[in-house]
Amino acid sequence: MAIEIKVPVLPESVADATIATWHVKPGEAVSRDQNLVDIETDKVVLEVVAPEDGAISEILKEEGDTVLQEEAIAKFEAGAGGDASADDKDDSSKEKKEESKSEEKSEEKPAEPSKDTDVLSPAVRRLVAEHNLDASQIPASGKGGRLTKEDVEKFIKDGGQKSAPAKSSSDGSSAAGVSAGLREEKRVPMTRLRKMIATRLVEAQQNAALLTTFNDINMKEVVELRARYKEQFEKVHETRLGFMSFFVKATVEALKRYPAVNASIDGDDIVYHGYYDIGVAVSSPRGLVVPVLRDADTMSLADIEAKIREFGQKARDNKLTVEEMTGGTFTISNGGVFGSLMATPIINPPQSGILGMNRMEDRPVVIDGEIVIRPMMNVALSYDHRIIDGRESVGFLKTIKEFIEDPARILLDV
Repeated sequence: MAIEIKVPVLPESVADATIATWHVKPGEAVSRDQNLVDIETDKVVLEVVAPEDGAISEILKEEGDTVLQEEAIAKFEAGAGGDASADDKDDSSKEKKEESKSEEKSEEKPAEPSKDTDVLSPAVRRLVAEHNLDASQIPASGKGGRLTKEDVEKFIKDGGQKSAPAKSSSDGSSAAGVSAGLREEKRVPMTRLRKMIATRLVEAQQNAALLTTFNDINMKEVVELRARYKEQFEKVHETRLGFMSFFVKATVEALKRYPAVNASIDGDDIVYHGYYDIGVAVSSPRGLVVPVLRDADTMSLADIEAKIREFGQKARDNKLTVEEMTGGTFTISNGGVFGSLMATPIINPPQSGILGMNRMEDRPVVIDGEIVIRPMMNVALSYDHRIIDGRESVGFLKTIKEFIEDPARILLDV
């Protein structure tokens, strides 16, 4: 029975999508609910699974093609994959590959068609470009010799050598044949998510009156509290105790005192939100994503840490849903995990503020007239000056500083 494989219903406000990666080939047997193809939108990666046991008989849309909602992208034969027609296709394909391989062997050239930049998945292209790697030199373990993200990550972890050590011939000359001093360039298409990030960041700077204020926070009390209860916390709650949960709780308390920072502009109106949905910026292979902690004011430290950990794993696996990444009222971004000492984050429209955390480091500070060494963190609040005045922005950041420097206030609500 022939079935059309179609693009699933796209998230609201998403007009089209891109075929990211086909995981199977025509004639290849698949089982029910096996992932056939990844479809990338501006926000999430959607998986299209096999409706029945069978095989794809024809691929209508190739990787990189732009597709619309419910558009047919392949033809599927239920119960196929082991029938004569599929076998004939496979045998024919194998014969062609055998001939191709024999020709290539005679010319002493390796066959690496699946590693060509044009057919790599967006995640693989990004990793290859970021680390300036030669995809043809990376061992591939995917179906049909396809290079996977895991292959690239393993290659980098193992040393990231572009090629194996050159073997010397009998006369002592090198067989590598690589010229020194090459000035290489690679052109890698931006992912849809990266395009959307670029567009939104430019819009934020063009449409908002952005301003940033800074403060320093003495992390001594939180560091000591975390060290004291770290093991017990993990044993009881089955999640690690980090710094982000303290900042989320402190941010919620500061938003309660300065509601304009939790507001947004809608036309000529200011919308004051009576709830606290805090977006947490998370790095993913596709770019920066911002999943949202719903009703963060009702969450415990353990709830926050567990949810952030879940978001991180989903981001790495491209499993975050649109619902998890929409509707935030304020955002926290922790550039400190990458080593940032001081930065000015850009707000996530239509929000009016974003808190930027930076690297914690021991620095000399003056306390009670004495110079002492303390673990200090620089924090930044970027905000829309159309809504938030300087007095409110400084007060908001000062409130966060007070809660972090005396974390008992979070529990006592004072």
